Amino acid sequence: MAEVVALELRRQIVKGELQESEALPSEAALMAEFGVSRPTLREAFRVLESESLITVRRGAHGGARVNAPSPDVAARYAALVLEHRGTTLQDVLTARSIIEPACVRRLAEIRTDEDLAKLRAAVKLSRSTVAHPVEQMTHQTNFHALVVELAGNKTLALLASILRQIIAVANHEAVEAEATSAKNTRALRRGFRAHEKVVDFIEARDGESAVQLWRTHLLEAEDYLLQGHQKLTVLDLME
Repeated sequence: MAEVVALELRRQIVKGELQESEALPSEAALMAEFGVSRPTLREAFRVLESESLITVRRGAHGGARVNAPSPDVAARYAALVLEHRGTTLQDVLTARSIIEPACVRRLAEIRTDEDLAKLRAAVKLSRSTVAHPVEQMTHQTNFHALVVELAGNKTLALLASILRQIIAVANHEAVEAEATSAKNTRALRRGFRAHEKVVDFIEARDGESAVQLWRTHLLEAEDYLLQGHQKLTVLDLME
């Protein structure tokens, strides 16, 4: 019976009938609505809490509040699956090299003036942190996310976010380890220039040139991350 209660509350959350941060009705009200005991209701809460769909606070002023489904939760779970399967960082980077160029091509086809403004703003923000490698890497990662988001395919955006969470760990470890090295500075500058240029191609609706540039950019990023670490696994990274 707990699964039935969890199923109905999950449906209401996913359909937006229960909104983010909204408090669920009291336990007494829910017990009456579903005709279940308190232990059964609390078991349903545990199921939803394990899915990060509610947060339960104990105590006199406690209760359950709704969490909207989050890509971050899916990304964390997917990372666990990849860890369990012994997936390498190279495998993750290869998957990114398949997804992102397709998004770049699509964005060049459908981009709007508003999209271009967002891309230019992201490049400008990245330019402002050239002297700060760790912050610069964060902005470059966010630029990749923006390109995929603006391409408009929600499924690809979710898949890309899963990969990006793992790659971001590798990026930051590499940058923090060699923040002031010439190699690191060159890599960040190459990445920044690629971002500027791909926006130009997207503005010109030149999908082919944008894709070629982005593939080269991703290969250079892969070479930077994998030097001496071709067998590095997701588990190694996330530990």
